Amino acid sequence: MIDPLRAAAFELARSVREGTTTARALVDQLIARALIVNPRINAIAEERFGAAREEADLCDARARRGEPLGPLAGVPFTVKEMIDCAGMPSTYGCSTRSERRAGSDATIVRRLRAAGAIPIASTNIPEWGLWYETANLIYGRTSNPYDVRCTCGGSTGGEAALVASGASAFGVGSDIGGSIRIPSAFCGVFGHKPSAGLIPLTGHYPVFENGASAPAGMPQVRVNPWLTVGIIARSARDLLPLLRIVAGPDGVDPNASAITLGDDQINWEGRRVWVMDNPRIRLAGAPTSTVIGGIRRAGDAFTKRGADVRALHSDMFRNAVVMWFKALESVGDAKLAVLMSPDGKLSVMRELMRYALGSPRYTFPALVFCLLEQLPGRSQDRLARALEQITALQREIDSLLADGAVLIMPPHPRPAPRHRRAMLHPFAFAYTGVVNLLRMPATVAPVARDSHGLPIAVQVIAAFGNDHLTCAAARLLEDASGGWALATPDLRSHRGTEVPQCH
Repeated sequence: MIDPLRAAAFELARSVREGTTTARALVDQLIARALIVNPRINAIAEERFGAAREEADLCDARARRGEPLGPLAGVPFTVKEMIDCAGMPSTYGCSTRSERRAGSDATIVRRLRAAGAIPIASTNIPEWGLWYETANLIYGRTSNPYDVRCTCGGSTGGEAALVASGASAFGVGSDIGGSIRIPSAFCGVFGHKPSAGLIPLTGHYPVFENGASAPAGMPQVRVNPWLTVGIIARSARDLLPLLRIVAGPDGVDPNASAITLGDDQINWEGRRVWVMDNPRIRLAGAPTSTVIGGIRRAGDAFTKRGADVRALHSDMFRNAVVMWFKALESVGDAKLAVLMSPDGKLSVMRELMRYALGSPRYTFPALVFCLLEQLPGRSQDRLARALEQITALQREIDSLLADGAVLIMPPHPRPAPRHRRAMLHPFAFAYTGVVNLLRMPATVAPVARDSHGLPIAVQVIAAFGNDHLTCAAARLLEDASGGWALATPDLRSHRGTEVPQCH
């Protein structure tokens, strides 16, 4: 019998199609798991358990009638709260949006449901998705399932925590600076940020919102070359098949383009693999020895497969932090302070005072981001120079990754920190954010655990359009290290420690 808490998504679907289990059984068992783990980790923003059971029953009725079932028949999955799932919250973790609901499914959700997958919940995020710790004033704080004293990462933090706990077969997230990859690394699961444009952004803000959930006066279509939606999975084997289901233009999103996905059955013999174990990125901090050891362990796995593994100089991404902020500026979105406030007139200093006095209306990271938006120094000349630097970096990395090469580097300089300690290293996201600037695919894969049992992961990067290579690399690392291990969050080993709420 297949284990629904540990099996890969397509293995679960095959068991439904072959009749060895039912969609209802899968949904019931993952809901039961969610009811056990969620009080410990607080990953669910809102559940749709009743609707999911009804949809599973419909799937089973089709199976009994002998009707063909989709490739994801009966597989329960979850959706990041910033991605529209019809009838579910669309708050972005912001109290001024607490009543908003999605009017329809985002394209990525619609395509997964058409393939037979069943959404069981939407999951928690940082306020407006702008921080790599998942906490807000609506849903509270999400904890890491391997140690509830630590962060799960962000902004797709609820997804990673729930997948790692076995309560979701896979998750749907988004990534503009590491929002899929950092949580995946911290929670020991597989996360894929696709090539820019591979999957339509329709139904994800800040590019799209559906109907009534759109802020007043905001256009519903905008071009963003740095943002992607993607996948968090238990197994690397699921990544490429899931991408094949959700990829391709939808006739709505001008960001999306037709990109041909290759095969992830790769012969690594003689293939170039670059290893950057100690990137030097200004303001981002240096990786710990444990993280460096994980990168080297990954390199050794490729050496054993006959790859041409070579060290790469570590300062090529040194200006990534400044370039990333300038890239966001180039999109031309409305300022966050305008979006967060119902009247568009938020006073950052007044809200920081409210925060200090213990009556916040917004989270501290969101207010800091608003403050950064007000700093002087924005000019078209500086923006143009930054975009030129990004273009030059893209060309340099393109030349390194020609002919099917890949690059292995850390997704973050340290394992999951304790709650709130991410504020001590606010720019560490640049390890992943730089890949958004390159518009290239990147996959995070777990390779080890540290002495405290927290996951250690690597990120694998390939040239634009070569998503199959990073997925294949993740499969190799899964085979070499054993991949994801089911997390069972338990407070008994941390007596006196409560699941922290957001302050």
